[in-house]
Amino acid sequence: MRRGGAAGGEQTCGILGSLGAIWRHWWFCQGASGSRLEEVMRVNKFAWVGVLLLAVCAAVVTKANNEKSGGVLAFDQLKALVGEWENQTGTVKITYTLVSGGTALMERMQPSHEQEMITMYSADGDKIVVTHYCSQGNQPTMKSETLKGMANKYSFSLVSVSGLKTPEEGHMVGLVLTLVDKDHLTQEWKYQDKGKTGTELFEFRRKPEKAATVVPGGN
Repeated sequence: MRRGGAAGGEQTCGILGSLGAIWRHWWFCQGASGSRLEEVMRVNKFAWVGVLLLAVCAAVVTKANNEKSGGVLAFDQLKALVGEWENQTGTVKITYTLVSGGTALMERMQPSHEQEMITMYSADGDKIVVTHYCSQGNQPTMKSETLKGMANKYSFSLVSVSGLKTPEEGHMVGLVLTLVDKDHLTQEWKYQDKGKTGTELFEFRRKPEKAATVVPGGN
């Protein structure tokens, strides 16, 4: 949004500069007469048309930036997670990669002594949708609350779950993703197992780029 505002400011300054140049040109030519004066008036007429077109273009760019949904703005923020992360003991690694033309963020979690799990993030209007592909074979889908833009904490609640072998099989029912800073994040998992609800907290730090195999540029 700041980049859009800066561009709009530069265009506005350009428009004002054009107006000032036209005014000075007109004032200088007040002493001219006959065909010379008519030529100046024609030039000024075309200049005014150019200024109007610039103003319209600036308005279109500003409107496009303002029309980004809260979900898209939040997803743009999550894109910065691309890279490799690990917990404090190095026993769990997660890798974030942009896929599907940059429209989805894939999280690959690799515990040292367990099977890997995949979690997919994508924007859906004013919300973020998360689908977790558990190593147990079920797939909970969760959604955030309605978003107005970027935040440092995102909470997701269960919408549906597929792949359950029994209604009491353990599965995620919620997730809280907290972006502590650009190099630290936490995940709080909420799950149900045999009718009981519990939580588990994971803390991760970004691996230095020299040690990572996937760096923040994404794929």
